[in-house]
Amino acid sequence: MTRHKSGMVRMTALAAVLAVGAAACGSDTGGTSTGGTQLSATLKGSGATFPKGFYEVAIEAFHTEQPGVTIEYPGGGSGTGRQNLQDGVVDFAGSDGLVKDEDKPKYKGEFLYFPTVAAPITVSYNLDVKDVVLDADSIAKIFQRQITKWDDPAITALNAGASLPSTDIVVAHRSDGSGTTENFTKYLVAAAPGTWTLKSGSTVEWPADTQAGNGNAGVATIVKDTPGAIGYVDLSDAKATGLTFATIVNQAGKKVKATLDGASAALAGATVNPDLTYNPLNAAGDAAYPITAPTWILVYKNQTDAAKGTALKAFLTYVLTDAQSFANDVDYAKLPDSLRQKAVAQVDTIVVPAA
Repeated sequence: MTRHKSGMVRMTALAAVLAVGAAACGSDTGGTSTGGTQLSATLKGSGATFPKGFYEVAIEAFHTEQPGVTIEYPGGGSGTGRQNLQDGVVDFAGSDGLVKDEDKPKYKGEFLYFPTVAAPITVSYNLDVKDVVLDADSIAKIFQRQITKWDDPAITALNAGASLPSTDIVVAHRSDGSGTTENFTKYLVAAAPGTWTLKSGSTVEWPADTQAGNGNAGVATIVKDTPGAIGYVDLSDAKATGLTFATIVNQAGKKVKATLDGASAALAGATVNPDLTYNPLNAAGDAAYPITAPTWILVYKNQTDAAKGTALKAFLTYVLTDAQSFANDVDYAKLPDSLRQKAVAQVDTIVVPAA
């Protein structure tokens, strides 16, 4: 039922995109930059489930312009995507996290980071109380099992006037190597350094009495089906599943909801590195949603197949141009224009062999 609803939401968004597709083509934001040339290739990708809702719609919309290009993106988690690219079994990887320096020599050559979209990671819960407010310390204690009841004094202090029950808190987290986990835990390291002790990473040693779900959708299902549950879920899956999510106290001390405007405010102040990586977590600013996660597509700079390389460059250009116009429709924040332009320019640095 959950995935059916999610699919319906995204297909509705796709229908809207295709309805205005003709207007988007030839706009000053881009297009596939193939000059009308029809391409033929099959591209395989894997990785982050966090941006999967956006990629699914972008792939289908791109296919209407380039019907000879088939793109597979089953997800699998950021860790899987990075490993698959390292092993050379996919043409591109989706990842919400960065490759560790010690792992870079294991790849089959130089790779590039292409930022695509960003979105809030919600702290979703199953409780008959609306607008629960949490801060970084309370979130850290909940996920470390130091707070186990919803009426714990640390939570009630943040929710004056709310009638919080003594319901047991059930913690849900990812079972797979996950960029969502990495960004969620990086946020806690940054925002609750004196409280959070589980460090950060695509996997962490969660307490034994917590529950694990595969992908963002798996965590969303646990939260939806379990009274008292709480979990970290991307905005797209949280909304598609009908979850309720907490308001979070940000670095400025403001109570901010998980919205695309809040994500955009976090992106606005982020410093972009020369390789187009950046970190919007725990961003400064009154309007910034503090658990805003970036995501990238990773590709090898030197392609080995002419047809695939050309198709990949066209798809990346589409994601960074026309597809940005419908990111909000599937609950993702588009890139700031300055970052988008740098990413588009970087597409030209991908080397494709002569056909």
